[in-house]
Amino acid sequence: MELVIRNGRVIDPKNRIDAIMDVSISAGKIMALGAAPSGFHAQHQIEARDLVVAPGLVDLSARLREPGFEYKATLESEMRAAVAGGITSLACSPDTDPPLDEPGLVEMLKHRARNLNQAHVYPIGALTKGLKGEWLTEMAELRDAGCVAFGQADMPLPNTRVMMQAMQYASTFGFGVWLRPQDTTLADGGVAHDGEVATRLGLPAVPVCAETLALSNIILMARETGAKVHVCRISSAEGAAMIRAARRQGLPITCDVGANHIHLSEMDIGFFDSNCHLVPPLRAISDRDGLRGGLLDGTINAICSDHAPVDEDAKLLPFAEAESGATGLELLLPLTLKWAAETRIPLAAALAKITLEPARILGVDAGHLSPGAPADLCIFDPLQYWTVEPAVLKSQGKNTPFLGMELQGRVKYTVINGNIVHEDR
Repeated sequence: MELVIRNGRVIDPKNRIDAIMDVSISAGKIMALGAAPSGFHAQHQIEARDLVVAPGLVDLSARLREPGFEYKATLESEMRAAVAGGITSLACSPDTDPPLDEPGLVEMLKHRARNLNQAHVYPIGALTKGLKGEWLTEMAELRDAGCVAFGQADMPLPNTRVMMQAMQYASTFGFGVWLRPQDTTLADGGVAHDGEVATRLGLPAVPVCAETLALSNIILMARETGAKVHVCRISSAEGAAMIRAARRQGLPITCDVGANHIHLSEMDIGFFDSNCHLVPPLRAISDRDGLRGGLLDGTINAICSDHAPVDEDAKLLPFAEAESGATGLELLLPLTLKWAAETRIPLAAALAKITLEPARILGVDAGHLSPGAPADLCIFDPLQYWTVEPAVLKSQGKNTPFLGMELQGRVKYTVINGNIVHEDR
């Protein structure tokens, strides 16, 4: 199909483009920005006047819940949510049931996702068998099956010898290791940040040192092995400072932060709002501000949705017993735009955190609009306000700390491989 997107504000962080122009698409690829190539005749067109035409969003943390947790969400529902949020590529974590520790499971997931003809799915393979932290998986076979990196999701990896072996093996073959830093012993049973709110509400706490102690081990082993490490969903200002120092020493460490954590703090828990029960926990206001600073100076490379749909019954329990997690695919863009507006950074710089930079971490050809690149685009109205309500969310999981809030930025079209897969009417 030949498609032209007319009169939009085209923003491409990689090529430093921010201008009103047309985008010509043919055979699933971007043909040209600006004037159409000779002989190009579009079969379809999108009028994008007053809209932003950006690369499709790339999300580094989405739990699709299949296989095994279909009562929380299905692949179909979460793919609809992804494209409704302008996300054209996403990394899914390995904590399914069974975990993504066998090539057949990875191939089945990839096949199911391809048949839906929606967002590109990039599985993160299990680092250890069954995510139990005891024996390494066959990473080479999982890579051949389609895994782009290896991690433990939120499952612990307390055995430092196993972690060292995993990094050594990954370093030998150039595989990425994705780890969320949390000391299992210090965090055991905790549900909130170790601060004023947890004390007042009597909630079991998770101290910041649970993150920084684990992060120290990760950094030291990365230095020892030369492994390519990605730190997932950093939550503290001190953790961001440690990554900044490691980066200055030349270590190949990248990092992301959840969109919730750049806006919310422990104070938002209020009176036991279980929608704010997240992993890692919402921390102090100073931590939130430190994370924002890390984004601004480049210490934190990307913003992710940290999408973790939860069924309603699991959120109706008391805070400490409620299941952690929140839906996020459809909120990644507006929450990033909100951060950009509040910190007064250029729109292109903000979009880079959810397009170009996460694509680089994944190692995939996405997040830019260069001629010849896959025609994956997000077309959105940066000025349109909408209210976050369960009825408007496509995800099967309806829980988010932002329920009832009005956010700015609405996806109007999502284009994947040159096909319009979402249109907001």
